[in-house]
Amino acid sequence: MTLIRTNAYKALKQIALTIILSSVTVNLTDIRAQEVMQDSGSTQSASPDSTNAQSGSFIIDAEVKYKATDSIDFDIVTQKTYLYGNAEVSYQDVLLKAHTIVLDMDSSTAFAYGQVDSLGNETGLPVFTDPSGEYTMRRMKYNFRTEKAIIEHIVTEQGEGFVVGSKAKKIEDNSYCMQNAKYTTCDNHDHPHFYLNLTKAKVIPGKKTITGPAYLVVEDVKLPIIVPFAMIPTTSSYSSGFLFPSYRDEQVRGFGLTDGGYYWAASDYFDFMLKGDLFTNGSWAIRTGSNYKVRYKYGGRFNFQYITNIFSEKDLPDYRKNKDMAITWSHRQDAKANPYQTFSASVNYSTSSFDQNNINSLYNPANNDISTNTKRSSISYSKRWAGKPFNFSANLLHSQNSRDTTIDLTIPDLTFTVNRFYPFKKKNKVGTNENMLEKISLSYTGNMKNYVHAKESELGFDGESFANQWKNGVKHSIPVAMNLKFLKHFTVTPSFNYTERWYLNKIEKGYDEIEKQIVNTDTITGFNRVYDYSFSAGTSTKIYTFFRPWRKLFGNKVDAIRHVATPSVSMSYRPDFGDSKYGYYDWFEYYDEARDEVVRHDYSYYDGSLYGVPGRGKSGSMSFSLGNTLEMKVKSEKDTTGFKKLKILESLNFSTSYNFLADSLKWQPINMTGRTKLFGTNVNFGARFDPYAIDTTKTGKPIRVNQSVWAQQGKLLRLESANLSFGLNFGSDTFKKKDKKGSDDPNANDEDPNALPPDPLNNQEFDPQAAFKGGNATFTQGDDGYAKFEIPWNISLNYSLRLSRGDFNTKKMDYNFKVTSDVNLNGNISLTPKWRINFASGYSFDRKEIAHTNIGISRDLHCWSMNFNLVPVGRYKSYFFTIRVNSSMLQDLKYEKRNHPRDNGVF
Repeated sequence: MTLIRTNAYKALKQIALTIILSSVTVNLTDIRAQEVMQDSGSTQSASPDSTNAQSGSFIIDAEVKYKATDSIDFDIVTQKTYLYGNAEVSYQDVLLKAHTIVLDMDSSTAFAYGQVDSLGNETGLPVFTDPSGEYTMRRMKYNFRTEKAIIEHIVTEQGEGFVVGSKAKKIEDNSYCMQNAKYTTCDNHDHPHFYLNLTKAKVIPGKKTITGPAYLVVEDVKLPIIVPFAMIPTTSSYSSGFLFPSYRDEQVRGFGLTDGGYYWAASDYFDFMLKGDLFTNGSWAIRTGSNYKVRYKYGGRFNFQYITNIFSEKDLPDYRKNKDMAITWSHRQDAKANPYQTFSASVNYSTSSFDQNNINSLYNPANNDISTNTKRSSISYSKRWAGKPFNFSANLLHSQNSRDTTIDLTIPDLTFTVNRFYPFKKKNKVGTNENMLEKISLSYTGNMKNYVHAKESELGFDGESFANQWKNGVKHSIPVAMNLKFLKHFTVTPSFNYTERWYLNKIEKGYDEIEKQIVNTDTITGFNRVYDYSFSAGTSTKIYTFFRPWRKLFGNKVDAIRHVATPSVSMSYRPDFGDSKYGYYDWFEYYDEARDEVVRHDYSYYDGSLYGVPGRGKSGSMSFSLGNTLEMKVKSEKDTTGFKKLKILESLNFSTSYNFLADSLKWQPINMTGRTKLFGTNVNFGARFDPYAIDTTKTGKPIRVNQSVWAQQGKLLRLESANLSFGLNFGSDTFKKKDKKGSDDPNANDEDPNALPPDPLNNQEFDPQAAFKGGNATFTQGDDGYAKFEIPWNISLNYSLRLSRGDFNTKKMDYNFKVTSDVNLNGNISLTPKWRINFASGYSFDRKEIAHTNIGISRDLHCWSMNFNLVPVGRYKSYFFTIRVNSSMLQDLKYEKRNHPRDNGVF
């Protein structure tokens, strides 16, 4: 034979061979010479060429492992090893995979390539992995000794993008030099929808890509957008850098650059961002933001904005300059940090005109900043003691109304509580019986506040403001209660409540003869202790009523109807704390010219105080409440022997009270609330009724009088207010027919019916015959054999109606009703898996105007996206169109066209 060839095992099982090349001591050249002589039958001996042996030896420093699933062929003459089928070669930290790999022992190289199947698809392409990353290519020749390689059609992922090079050379520092490369964020590597054509480029994996002249190509169309050179950072860790601004053109503010600035990657624990806007008319803005996080401890985000908007020109009557600022801060403590102490923050503060003058998310239907009138903030700290009933919390609270520019601040709000405990319960108890004393429970709540309610322009923090604007005090509450069983089905709960308030000043009032009004005449500072107490006892039970409907009318479908009534009664007593012995109230007299009589005015020294004042007059009242639920038991269609419950009325509650010790108007108004569900829609309703009539004073002021409505108008009750609200939510899934075949159908398709079809913009050829064969189909087959046609959609409709007091009608001696009703509509529809339309609007029937309306159209273009948003009516009437690359790395590669709401004359 001319050479020795070892046939490997075929593809029945995988063969893995390991050659320790560093321990090879056999001179392959001697073996080759001897085998040639034996094959020719010659007796001539050939001396080995030591020079050739030295140069041809494949001696490297580590072990080379290789394997293949099909076959492995060794050629001793050429010193080559052929690996077929899922071949792998690993050396140190380098791994090469391909369908075919040829190892050349002489040159210490590996040549790898894939194969083309019967359909013309390339499979088993080489994949090269080293510490710098993973690379896919068509062909590769790699030298293990020099760590250099020649590559044909390389694909590597760098950051958020892909670099595709037709020809590349790997050098020993693991960088790649390429010619006619493509940089794109499209994952269709062979035919990307867009790319930057890099005439010459050097890729330093994990750090950056440097290129010479480059131009933009979209859908194989070369655009006249050329850059002479560029550097694309691809570091895997976040880093600092400048933020490129966006261009803006507005009719009011002129030309401008927005969102330009600098990002500072300070450390692994926090970062910092500074951005700004600048317009030609002098408007400007500055924004800062920081994220911070310490794992297993806490994390949060802080943002600050200061914006100056200039409208019109100086010396013109409509010239104005608005200065607005906003602060947002969110902080959350990790639950693992400390189970007994928590600290959290949610701050959202801005000037009243900030949201109206500075709109960042105008076209987002989920954004409520435009229509929201109130903002709230809270900073909270809480602590509890393990194994003890003590709890402490400290809060800083903020609330503001942008409509009337009022602000409510509570700085601080401190609360200390002692959970309910049983002071007389025996510790070493024998048996389960308890005496009366053991059932007595006690708890404590102490609260201290410093609170102010003022206009934004009037709010102050100096000493005078604290004395005149701010309210403060301390409140102690001690409830004592016990539970007793009564007549087996009743639970009686007697209780005693003691409340004490501490104030640091009290106010005396008088009548100003010049101003003709009641004014504060003196503020007396000092410690003031104001207390009250009350007794109460209540009981409740449940009453069940069953009704079986008439079978001739309802048939056997309805088995039974159950009504559950929950009545409760409570008695309470409170002394008259308006008595002079308590010293909480005072009075004075003055002459009222309009009424031509001397009027007595009673007041409390603590009117308007933080925790109020004990009530005047004795109170011995009985409170009544009645809760109702109504359910129906019907036969189940799915189970012939089973039943299901349907709630006809989820709740219907009534409540009122009667004061035995009052000299008049002993009955309190009756409150009614209810909730039910109709056709899958939640319906909430409520009303307030008054049993007493209304009369007018000498001055024409309407007041309640101690006369029933029945005696005056022949009606049982007088309606004071009412409300009704319901919401509908329905869509394509609501009307979708259920699959009646079930899972036992052998022809059932296991694929997800909601799965999206493949991208129509990819490079695959569309095969109409494969539409129902699961290939590159864009349709799914229905039960009738035709293409299933689906357009997912959803609509949400909410309606609210409110009846409240209007003007007083002297003819019917009652108030006219003021009707306020609103309807809100929002929804979305997906015409195709790539097209989506959403909308949000509403209408106010009492104001007869359309609420903020937004219409949005979006198109998924694979690696691009298109959005069009329109506000057709109102103060914020505008439109915005954009088409941009999805990747944040190329966020400035976009086209925008807009009409800003500031350009409206009514803005």
